[in-house]
Amino acid sequence: MNILVVDDEIAIADLLEIYLKNESYNVYKYYSGKEALEKLDTLNIDLAILDVMMPDMDGFTLCSKIREKYTFPIIFETAKVEDIDKINGLTIGADDYITKPFQPLELVARVKAQLRRYKNYNQNSEISENVVDFRGIVINNNTHEFYFNEKKIELTPTEFSILWSLCRNRGSVVKTEDLFMEVWKEKYLEKDNNTIIVHIRHLREKMKDTSKNPKYIKTVWGVGYKIER
Repeated sequence: MNILVVDDEIAIADLLEIYLKNESYNVYKYYSGKEALEKLDTLNIDLAILDVMMPDMDGFTLCSKIREKYTFPIIFETAKVEDIDKINGLTIGADDYITKPFQPLELVARVKAQLRRYKNYNQNSEISENVVDFRGIVINNNTHEFYFNEKKIELTPTEFSILWSLCRNRGSVVKTEDLFMEVWKEKYLEKDNNTIIVHIRHLREKMKDTSKNPKYIKTVWGVGYKIER
């Protein structure tokens, strides 16, 4: 599990890193909200811990920007105890908050609870053999609709068929020749590889993904493509 910690108080961020690593979590630690946001697309984060009061970008702003693309749990650290601050945090997309000063073990317990709930939700959200719902992707093979981070994305029939195949086989590599035969219903030839590459590129563009550091559709060179669970 990968945990993002963003806090401009170095001592607190370093302390959280120690406690979280003791629980075998991978920790990505930043002392700046802007820096964390710049790196976010290259990370595969499962939960974020954000300080509310930071000089360059406050936690509320950072949370809002994260929620534009990601659904993983967010926990706020806040020195303010007024109800309005807590309500603001939950309204913009946070899942929990803890008031400073706090015991690190209490925060670790909240991290575990949020990850457990998020994991259970995602497992239960894989609704049926015709609907796949995971990591912000909802694709419905009955209605041919695709939602990405709660926004409907228009796909061509070919793009939809490719994405459906990858999502249905998430966690496994779909061989290039198998993908071509499934989507185009024809025998795969070497020249057909460029056709698949173009459609994969279009899908990545619509999902704001990249070929160099893909978060979703990954190329397994010489074999095919896959989407991680």
